[in-house]
This record gives sequence, structure tokens and C-alpha cells, in this order.
Amino acid sequence: MAKQPAKTAAKAPKKASAPKTKAKPTTPSIQKVSEDVLKVLLALDLGGSLQADIVWCLGSYRHDSNPSGLLEMMEKSLVLLTEEKQKKTKGIPAKLILDIESVLKSR
Repeated sequence: MAKQPAKTAAKAPKKASAPKTKAKPTTPSIQKVSEDVLKVLLALDLGGSLQADIVWCLGSYRHDSNPSGLLEMMEKSLVLLTEEKQKKTKGIPAKLILDIESVLKSR
């Protein structure tokens, strides 16, 4: 008796891979940036009333998704943080300042 060749499964056609594109830098959300600013302000004990205003505006934003109050607080935070950065205060990341600027530009 002669052996019959074993049947092999048909190979699926190879899928063409999508061309790789450079990821575009995304603008961080205002809520995320505001929370980061609040963490830094709390850690450095800066802007007591500004901290309270940011907390209030975050709650308002979560309720009605109106960013006007948060944008105003981010403008104030940007001024305060850049002044502190110029004083060489440690703990203020440059990326945070860039994130604030990008959120304010995207409005």
C-alpha cells in the first residue's frame, strides 16, 4: 500500500500591515492638567485660595462640562507656577507648564 500525502491546511493570505505614522502630540485634557496642577500646588503649599478655586471648578466641570472656570484657574496657575519656576523652586515640572499652555492654546 502506498502512503497518501497528508492534507495541509490552506495558508491564510498575509495581511498587509498598516503604514506606521508618527503619533501626533495630543493635547491633555483640561481636567487631567487641573488635577496635576492641584497636586503640585498642594505639595508645594502655594496659592491657598487658588487651590480652593481649582477644587471648586473641577467639581463644577465634572457636573456640567463647562471649562470656563477651569480655564481661568489655569491662567492664574500658569502665572504663579512660572514665577515660582523662575525663583528656582524645586518640584515644578516643566512639562506641567507646557501642558497648561497647550490646554490654554487649544480653547
